[in-house]
This record gives sequence, C-alpha cells and structure tokens, in this order.
Amino acid sequence: MRNKKQLPNMNKANPTTFKCSVNKSAVKKRSFSNFIRSVILFLPLLLSGCANADNTNMKDQSLGDKNAIEAQAQQIVSFDSTQLVKTAEMLDEDLYWSIIDKSLKNTNNQEQQEQFLIKEISKLTPKQMIGFRLRTDKLLYDTYNAEMWCAGYIMNGGCSDDGFEYFRNWVISRGKDTYLKAKQNPDNLITQVREDVEYYEFESFWYVALEAFRQKTGENLYDYIDNDHFTTKEGNYPQFKFTWKEEDPESMKKICPRLFEKFEHN
Repeated sequence: MRNKKQLPNMNKANPTTFKCSVNKSAVKKRSFSNFIRSVILFLPLLLSGCANADNTNMKDQSLGDKNAIEAQAQQIVSFDSTQLVKTAEMLDEDLYWSIIDKSLKNTNNQEQQEQFLIKEISKLTPKQMIGFRLRTDKLLYDTYNAEMWCAGYIMNGGCSDDGFEYFRNWVISRGKDTYLKAKQNPDNLITQVREDVEYYEFESFWYVALEAFRQKTGENLYDYIDNDHFTTKEGNYPQFKFTWKEEDPESMKKICPRLFEKFEHN
C-alpha cells in the first residue's frame, strides 16, 4: 500500500504563519497592460457599431425623404391637369381670413406661418388655391394709397415700390382685424409694433398659394389666372398723389402721428 505523500507542515517548521509575498506594483502594471490590450481589441468593434448606427439613421432619414418626395410625385401624377381651367374667382373672404387667423394662432414667426399656410392651402381645391392668391391681390389693391405708404416708410425707415408690396403683405398676414383697422387708418398699425422686429415686411406671404398649387398639381398657378376678367391686381393699381414728402417729416407726422412719434424717437 502506497504511503500518501505528505505536504510539508509550514506551521510546524516555523511557528509564524506562512504568507505569500506579492509584488503589487507588478500586478498593477500587468492589469493596466491587459486593460490597454482589451481597449485596442474592442475599439474597432465599438467604432464599427457606431458607424453602422449612424449609417442606419442616415438611411432611415434618406428613406423618409425619398418616401415624401415619391408621395408628392404620386399626388401630382394622379392629378388630372385637364380639370384646371382659368379663373378670376376669389376665395370666399370668410374662409380666407379663417386660414390666416388659424396660422397666427398656431405659429410663432414668419417662417412657421409660411409653412403652415402652404399646408392649409394645400387642403383646398386647385380653384380655391387660385382664389386665395386672387383674394390676396385684391386686398393689396385696396390698400395701395399714399397714407399706407407713409406708414410703411416710417416703420421700415424707407419704402421702395417692392418694399411697399411686401409691407402690405405683412399687414394682411396679421389677420382681418389688423388689416381692416390699418385700411381705415394706417396709424393704427402702432398696435403691431414689436421690439424684436426689424422690418415689417413679409415677401413670401405673397407666394404661399403658388407653392401649395405647385406641390399639389405640378403646375404654375399664374397660368390659370383669368387676367382678362381679374383686374384688381398689380399693374392696374390706381394712380394717386403723395400727400407727404420724405424730406418733410412734419408731413408724415400729420398722417401717422403715433407711428412717427414711436419710430422717430427710437
């Protein structure tokens, strides 16, 4: 019978308990080295995963944009352009102002309002879209006068022919109540003055119906205006004499005293 191999009794040989001596500095160095090796090994995998995620997001966004473009294209293709006929009929005035007022309640700036209007006008029939533009032109026509021009000059520190168009588009964009009060007395626009506004103009408002029409039909709205019967528009504006002179500030003050006081002292 084999005798079992006995381990040396360290405690008997030395009453002091045996302790294993460890070089802590060496362990730390080896641990740090192992950590660095792990990072080097897994970093490419990590970066590859991030890149794949970014590519996936970009693909999703591109796919979304592509789907939107295809949907719009499909809408245009499915639209029968033979249904379009020239018209001189303006949009119902109540419906027109309700769209404007709705845009004011749901937006905070001109860019938002422009996009909101395009979206809302797109819900109309093509004939109504044309009517929206014709209604806008009629409202511009009705405010083409020296007194309104005086207000635009004071509020914007000058007012060219084009600037006067953009100024009146801005007036319309502020809603029915503002428009009618300004039409009665341009000095009433004092209620629309804001410290964060530099220029009181809204050029793109003039084109919201054109953009909505283009998106829905693929056609140019101008081609479907019956110009022989629609006459209250640019090009047919009434003639008038200026009742004020820019070199004579007092003449402007007589027309718009509150606006003059506000802007001449700021």
